[in-house]
Amino acid sequence: MALYARKEAYIQQPAVPQNPARQPVRKKGIFTKGEKVLYLSFFAAFALCALLVLQNQSVIQASTQEIQKIEHSIDEKVKQNTDLSVQVNELSTYERIWTKAKELGLKSNEHNVKVVPGQ
Repeated sequence: MALYARKEAYIQQPAVPQNPARQPVRKKGIFTKGEKVLYLSFFAAFALCALLVLQNQSVIQASTQEIQKIEHSIDEKVKQNTDLSVQVNELSTYERIWTKAKELGLKSNEHNVKVVPGQ
């Protein structure tokens, strides 16, 4: 009876196939978190440098255009000054002054001539 009693003491459970407990497999990413931070900071620094270069180029271009405008106005003033000096030279000839003086009724009086020292 002891054998019989022992058999009844065990409770039989339905047979469950035993699968080893698997932990979910982690998929490893291509980059670690540290690498991602490094790559992101490198990209941000690269973009910042690119923006600074573009901003400097635009400032340089604006300055160049302003310089060209100033040079153009200087060239116009030089041309205008040259034309005016040629006109002064034409108008200040002795013959022209003498004819203009005769038209206004002035006469040459050698006794009334004063010599002015040159500069």
